[in-house]
Amino acid sequence: MSITENRNQTIKVVTANEAVALAVKSARVDVVGAYPITPQTSIIEYLSKYVELEKVPMEIIKVESEYSAMAVAMGAASVGSRAFTATSSQGLLYMTEMVYWVAGSRFPIVMAIVSRAMGSPWILGNEHTDILLPREWGWMVLFPENNQEVFDTIIQAYKLADSTLIPVIVGLDGFILSHTTTPINIPDQSIIDSFIPKNTPKPYALDINNPFTHGNAVHSNIYLEFRYDIFRTIEEAEDLVDKIDKEWYKLTGRSYGGTVDEYLMDDAEVAILVMGASSGDAKQAALKVREKYNIKAGVIRLRSIRPFPVKRLKNISEKIKAIGVFDRNMSPGLGGMIATELKFALYDLTQRPIIQSYIGGLGGKDIKISDFENIFIELNEMVKNKIPTTKVKWIGLDLSLIESYMEEV
Repeated sequence: MSITENRNQTIKVVTANEAVALAVKSARVDVVGAYPITPQTSIIEYLSKYVELEKVPMEIIKVESEYSAMAVAMGAASVGSRAFTATSSQGLLYMTEMVYWVAGSRFPIVMAIVSRAMGSPWILGNEHTDILLPREWGWMVLFPENNQEVFDTIIQAYKLADSTLIPVIVGLDGFILSHTTTPINIPDQSIIDSFIPKNTPKPYALDINNPFTHGNAVHSNIYLEFRYDIFRTIEEAEDLVDKIDKEWYKLTGRSYGGTVDEYLMDDAEVAILVMGASSGDAKQAALKVREKYNIKAGVIRLRSIRPFPVKRLKNISEKIKAIGVFDRNMSPGLGGMIATELKFALYDLTQRPIIQSYIGGLGGKDIKISDFENIFIELNEMVKNKIPTTKVKWIGLDLSLIESYMEEV
């Protein structure tokens, strides 16, 4: 992340969930579809407080389910209002039909997903599966690392959604960020208003004087073209994410690398590709192995999952020898979701780096700096001794724990 001297900004000490709420308020959102689920609930609570105590002109519509929360956001967006909602885990699954419908209708809604592992078994711990699933549903997906970036990314997400008419998800790590307090800088409202003005033309907004519909039935001969246009728009948005980040830097002095944040990558030979809050631990590990073992280690922080930054990742990968992809998720029987996508993205490179899939942290299981150190050491050994990769390596796996648990139950 690049930082220059802050100007025209206010410092507040907040959790990442409050950072989301402050960004939604600053974005002058009109309508929020509100339904609680841990660990997202406090976002809605903060927004309700702003409306009640600060008289923020925002309509918070409390509904009976996540499905209805997204339906509210869709209805608001369909008439040109700026809309927001938030969810986690099972809540996302319950609203899935409406999530698809929003994507196909091309409404520029922003949704925060505060990550939580999926049941069964029932659990509240952090995992990235819920954030990653909608990457296949026609939404763009951005993934910040810390509380400041959470605030900034919500603002950038509205710029991205308004520019493409593609809805955007901003994912953040449950509990690790959502309930952790750090200082953030909030730009003056005039800066945010200039970045995401609300008075731009909205050709998708329903108008009783010019009737049309969204998402109506079409013949099978044209459905392919609708899906292709979503595909093309998201694919072409790779450069736009970088451009929006640079524009935000000019206004605030903060940049996150656009689609990819590179750390110690100028001379790196081995790298870990990682997302979200664990990125900080990976960066610390890179520093440590450089000092202790003289390993030229770097970190590739994937900030944009959709659009998947193929051009940036190819450019980076041509210069290094091995990448360990750390996934806090898994595709059963195959490997980590992002490791699989990286292998596909780099397939046509003449000189491909070694790519090893690592899975860990599922359900909130602890991941330590030492775990990332071990990955760097292992990658370095693979390069030096030409050790072949395996389909996937599991971090912290102990099958005896299941046997002990079942005995206790």
